[in-house]
Amino acid sequence: MATFRYSRWDGSQRIDLDADEVLDAAADDLLWDGDPLRALRRMLQQGLHRPGGDRTPGLQDLLEQLRRQRQAQLERYDLGSTLEDIQRRLDEVLQTERAGIERRLGEAREGAERGQVPRATLEKFERLADRNTQALDRLPPEPAGRIQGLQQYDFVDPEAKRKFEELLQSLRQQMLKPFMSGMQQALQNMTPEDLRRMRELMQDLNRMLREKADGGEPDFERFREKWGQHFPGVESLDQLLEQLGQRMAAMQSLMRSLSPEQRQQLDDMMRSLFLQDERLEIAMAQLGETLGDLLPLDEMARRYPFRGDEEVTLQEAMRLMEELGRMDALERELKGVRTPDDLDRIDRERVEDVLGPQAAEDLERLKELTRRLEEAGYLEREGDELRLTARAIRRIADKALRDIFARLKRDRFGGHAIARRGAGGEQAEETKPYEFGDPFLLDLRETVMNAVARGGAGTPVRLAPGDFAVHRTELRTQAATVVMLDMSRSMLNNGYFVPAKKVALALSALIRGQFPRDALYIVGFSLYAREFTATELPTLSWSEWNIGTNMHHGLMVARRLLARHGGGNKQVLMVTDGEPTAHMEGAVADFAYPPTRRTVAETLKEVVRCTREGITINTFMLEQTPWLVSFVEEMTRINRGRAFFSAPDRLGEYVVVDFVTSKRRALR
Repeated sequence: MATFRYSRWDGSQRIDLDADEVLDAAADDLLWDGDPLRALRRMLQQGLHRPGGDRTPGLQDLLEQLRRQRQAQLERYDLGSTLEDIQRRLDEVLQTERAGIERRLGEAREGAERGQVPRATLEKFERLADRNTQALDRLPPEPAGRIQGLQQYDFVDPEAKRKFEELLQSLRQQMLKPFMSGMQQALQNMTPEDLRRMRELMQDLNRMLREKADGGEPDFERFREKWGQHFPGVESLDQLLEQLGQRMAAMQSLMRSLSPEQRQQLDDMMRSLFLQDERLEIAMAQLGETLGDLLPLDEMARRYPFRGDEEVTLQEAMRLMEELGRMDALERELKGVRTPDDLDRIDRERVEDVLGPQAAEDLERLKELTRRLEEAGYLEREGDELRLTARAIRRIADKALRDIFARLKRDRFGGHAIARRGAGGEQAEETKPYEFGDPFLLDLRETVMNAVARGGAGTPVRLAPGDFAVHRTELRTQAATVVMLDMSRSMLNNGYFVPAKKVALALSALIRGQFPRDALYIVGFSLYAREFTATELPTLSWSEWNIGTNMHHGLMVARRLLARHGGGNKQVLMVTDGEPTAHMEGAVADFAYPPTRRTVAETLKEVVRCTREGITINTFMLEQTPWLVSFVEEMTRINRGRAFFSAPDRLGEYVVVDFVTSKRRALR
């Protein structure tokens, strides 16, 4: 026995997607242009609206979340403070060194006065202090010049030297991090041996990437065996390229996001870090060029307009650039989604890393949409194409019918009641005195009460012929119907095409379910008219050739289709938003706007032919222009059909209700 557990909704529970709900949500989109792939693409972009107000966020929601997160970072930080931090640290080094010189000089003089320091030693130290002080005074104010000068300066104060070495190590780490994220140990000391190893690594890396750029197959495993400890987590050449590209792009983004003056200062400062080894600097420049050949660095790097006031160090700025780079990469992936297969290629872990676990869960639910439709048998693949199955088409038609009748029930829309009654058909609640020829559907209660009223109380109750009462019946008739859908350009531009398609689908579902003996034909007309099957309706799309409103040809095709049926119930339900602007001249359509007299005359002649063959034409106008109204009035006068004006969202109410009520003819 199954056991169910219920709990209060707290927003964390997972709501499983139902294939029927997914298809229902996509139905209008599918009807819009008839392409399942485009409809799915729009659903992936916009998300899924579920009954009851629940919603699965779409790609646009994830992109908006990315935009807000990026904007929050840009409005928080001041990137220009990166150089200010370096300048402050350099000022601190200089202050410490000057204070150290003064302190050491004072100690030497005190020692000389006490006889502990020889006079010659004091004079030598005084000359050294004077020379160093002058050297410090000659240092330029910009960071690059100070770094270059201090690298050649002989420090007096050990603490000042320590602070400067720490600054150099930090800057070198940030400079080399795009290339060697695992060389922290080497970068801390930067001995001649370390520099030699770096040059060797750079040469091997350049050689391998150049071979890759030239179309070769470099031996990555050999490189990994030798240098893999410096690139933790990298298991393939593609991963190495991705890692290098992201970090190189972060460095370029940092440079682009600074002002021209700040960019020049940082560039000069970085160059001054490698005065010890120009060959290493050249190798790094070559590596940057090779990466530019292999990767779209110009797309990966961008300028960020920071507007905040929170200060950041260079290390923090690089981390921030990498974070923004990951956002940009994810944004490109999300914007590049064109098919459900593209969505499957987006890594969940990357989404979770950038946007958090809830966004990753939303992504997985979007990936499920297509799978659920395929598993339910609503979509099938033919090569790279997705097609609606017959089951899906029936479901869409049934939904169109449910939508229409749900609106009728809610609005209490009235039908066209007819009081005539007849023999045969379905039994009604009303009764009538029995007449010869009536079906003997006896209403026993009414019959006995008639006898009691005639003979009075008492038993036995004796029945007479006039006492018998029988139920009335409704006669059901068969009908052949042609739905003529205007497919002209104005129907699409005005937003009428989808409501008209939904009506045709609803009629198809109604006839299939309740009137299986009836016939329904669907004729689309623009410059020419042609018949469509109900299964073609969801994928029926408008094209640039859909010019003109050739009612003449549409009525000709409808009349030929209805000629197959011998019964008397033949009708055309025409849905249009404009007057006729084309007619047939033999096998060729003649288009003119405004309509010519010949077009109007030929169309009305076809109306006369339909009338002679007992075909009723009911017209549903989606516009009320004087020209259209006058033409429809003339057509109605000839045919004795009916004309209705309907807003697009209520079109189905008129068409379906009129069809159902005309199915029930009351005969006596």
